[in-house]
Amino acid sequence: MSVVAAFLYRNGRRAEAVSLEDPRATDATDEFVWIGLRDPTTEELGSLQKAFHLHPLAVEDALNARQVPKVDVYDDQIFVVAKTAHLEGDEIEYGETSMFVGRHHIISVRHGSDRGHSELRKQLEASPQILKNGPDYVLHGILDFIVDGYLPVVEAIEDNVLAMEHDMLDAFLGRREIKRLFKLRRQLIRFQRVLGPMTEVCGKLVHIDLPCVDQEAKNYFRDVHDHVRRVEGTVGGLKDVITSVFEASNLLEQQRQGTITRQLAAWAAIAAVPTAIAGIYGMNFENMPELKTMYGYYVVVAVIATLCGLLYFRFKKSGWL
Repeated sequence: MSVVAAFLYRNGRRAEAVSLEDPRATDATDEFVWIGLRDPTTEELGSLQKAFHLHPLAVEDALNARQVPKVDVYDDQIFVVAKTAHLEGDEIEYGETSMFVGRHHIISVRHGSDRGHSELRKQLEASPQILKNGPDYVLHGILDFIVDGYLPVVEAIEDNVLAMEHDMLDAFLGRREIKRLFKLRRQLIRFQRVLGPMTEVCGKLVHIDLPCVDQEAKNYFRDVHDHVRRVEGTVGGLKDVITSVFEASNLLEQQRQGTITRQLAAWAAIAAVPTAIAGIYGMNFENMPELKTMYGYYVVVAVIATLCGLLYFRFKKSGWL
């Protein structure tokens, strides 16, 4: 069975379990049903569809699990899709949570998410004064739980990028580190494509009058909306940091290459002096001046040493060596 938990709540407190084989909706003003499913079958959602009058298109989307975050209105119910995210190595893995929300029921369907709602359910059950307000407050709790899961992902990537930035100042980034930087940047771009629709979902829950969402609950959704926007801003900043790390590494590499080029040019100029003088006296002409000079060799060596020394100190003074 894919049922994680299914209970009826009365006045904000758990009253009784709900059977998926024979689910029954409630019309009492102080009662609602909260059913949590993970990777349900068509038959399981079919029984819930009949009991809670779920729209067929929403049921199809919940089973498909390839939707973008959205809010759809079907008569007196709303259908909300949210994306979950968690980090595995340098890869951001995504899941999907769909929620059917009515006046007296909320049904959550999870796909591909390792973070269950058991702890969230315990937290809400510990605050019956909030839970008694109805399914829209449970919807807020689930969305807040999903958005809070974004923060560890962003913080882990931020720590990795800052560590690479620190290493870049001590040593030049190699091919492996540069490939990792671009991989993290691609992951953040994909994450932005998720955060944009998630921001729109929370914005609709705040600014649009929707069935099953009370006016008092909009303040709670506004808080989730702010959290999503904050994560979105952090991701944009991380992209800029990754770009700056790569550009700084590239500039340092160019500076290193320029330093090496200047050093090679300086040593080449110094080596050119003895090469030129030795080349002149290495020519096989019979009648050449100074060939019979007694101290000619020592004079030439002294001239070579003097010129090389002058060039060395000149290049040293200018910072080329």
